[in-house]
Amino acid sequence: MEAKIALITGAGSGIGKASAIALAESGFTVALVGRRAELLASVEKTIAEVGGVAISIPTDVSDELAVIRCFAEVKDRFGRVDLLFNNAGTNIRAVPIDELTLDQWQKVVDINLTGSFLCAREAVRMMKSQSPMGGRIINNGSISAHVPRIFATPYTATKHAITGLTRSISLEGREFDIACGQIDIGNAHSDMTQNAGKGLLQADGERVPEPVFDVANVASAVVYMASLPLEANVQFMTVMATKMPFIGRG
Repeated sequence: MEAKIALITGAGSGIGKASAIALAESGFTVALVGRRAELLASVEKTIAEVGGVAISIPTDVSDELAVIRCFAEVKDRFGRVDLLFNNAGTNIRAVPIDELTLDQWQKVVDINLTGSFLCAREAVRMMKSQSPMGGRIINNGSISAHVPRIFATPYTATKHAITGLTRSISLEGREFDIACGQIDIGNAHSDMTQNAGKGLLQADGERVPEPVFDVANVASAVVYMASLPLEANVQFMTVMATKMPFIGRG
């Protein structure tokens, strides 16, 4: 049986990198997508060293034409896409909403939400037309899709919106054997949580150190979601540091 094709955005570091390597080790051929070509090349090399197959496609997911070209390249190379892990995301420093600039807001929206939409749209187009039809989309939400951190309006708003995107794709995809689920992650050790041990801003204004957990555990969860037959779906999964202040936050 031919290897399934996975496309992972934000694949150059953190959750995307760990998930790409784990998916390759589980038998997927992986298209590595991200803005920094040198990081993608490093991940591609690591995958080759463990006996996997990967290609790098430097892409800004907020650029519609770039995303279209990215999926066209995957189609030209492999003929199909079986899995999209919509992982690319960004954030800004903590800022009260009344001090938030439109540029700050737009930067987060463009990557976290518009980028996820653009990639999902192109994936659905391919999945509907390929033979055999269908595939799976996993969106990277966040526990911020449930409960916000203070002074994080753009990030929180986009992650709540990702939940709506997930549900909409899941509903529309039924007819075409397209499954869509969401993984909500809390304090996986990555660039975005590098200051957790020094203290993260809490609702009362204090900075409190928070525990993190190994990003490999997120990768394992992604592989599990991706390995299911299309007749089964993990609609929502939360993976978090056990002792982080999420339950009861605020």
